[in-house]
Amino acid sequence: MLSKIATRSFSSSAASAYKVAVLGANGGIGQPLSLLLKLNHKVTDLSLYDLKGAPGVAADVSHVPTNSVVKGYNPDNIKEALSGSDVIVIPAGVPRKPGMTRDDLFNTNASIVRDLAKASADYAPNANVLIISNPVNSTVPIVAEVFKSKGTYNPKKLFGVTTLDVLRASRFVSEIAGTNPVNEKVTVVGGHSGVTIVPLLSQTNHKSLDTETRDGLINRIQFGGDEVVKAKDGAGSATLSMAQAGARFAGAVLDGLAGEKDVIEPSFVDSPLFKDEGVDFFSSKVTLGPDGASIVHPLGELSDHEEELIKTAKETLIKNIQKGVDFVKQNP
Repeated sequence: MLSKIATRSFSSSAASAYKVAVLGANGGIGQPLSLLLKLNHKVTDLSLYDLKGAPGVAADVSHVPTNSVVKGYNPDNIKEALSGSDVIVIPAGVPRKPGMTRDDLFNTNASIVRDLAKASADYAPNANVLIISNPVNSTVPIVAEVFKSKGTYNPKKLFGVTTLDVLRASRFVSEIAGTNPVNEKVTVVGGHSGVTIVPLLSQTNHKSLDTETRDGLINRIQFGGDEVVKAKDGAGSATLSMAQAGARFAGAVLDGLAGEKDVIEPSFVDSPLFKDEGVDFFSSKVTLGPDGASIVHPLGELSDHEEELIKTAKETLIKNIQKGVDFVKQNP
């Protein structure tokens, strides 16, 4: 039986009806993500798009007995796939291989995300756009620049999905503490790669971990994706856990759209927290509402060690964000 944390977004009332589009639905993340979204009763119209294979995924997923319509689309029908979408989730792109960082994916995935952002801005300019495609620290700014170029940018409706870092933090903490991960709430802030991932352990019940254990735990949370890439021996990266993370965050966005109260998840967003330092995007807790990101929360009290981690994260994020901005300027 799935844990409460895993099924939170699937048990909502069917009173709200939304169209969700998955761009990259035939991929390693896209297929399980499409299945999980089919189980969300707020999703009454599930639109699956990919360069090829999406109609087959749609036919398969459509047999799951929940009250939603599923359709698959190829490139010739991208306008129909996107039109009227309330939420667009973009997991499209190539996966990491052993030895690759998320930044190594940039050259390939940047073009894919740019083109999908153009289509989204043209055909669903008011949708909430959720970016899974790595490197998120750079692809989210790419989407922002594309929407700005088309005059449709709404900073409250663009999200980088960092939920996998939160799920890993809960799981890895529980393994050390011998607790149930369902009960471990760990806020993870910063970005979505390596040293930009900062778990705020001082805000949990485990602030007294010895230095060696704490540092090992933080490193594992920051580089947990490498475990999966290595274990899959070149055959892929984190797809199933990422699909669960994407479904959880999409579910939270839908809960916010439906007017549910106190829907709060960390996400990489256009943030005021460190904008005066040149960090235009940053992940922190965000309250989700009918208009998207209604409140971007401050980080709260940090330990001295976390202050140093945040400093390092900001230095790296400035470079990552600029890389995305420059890409769109050079490749409009």
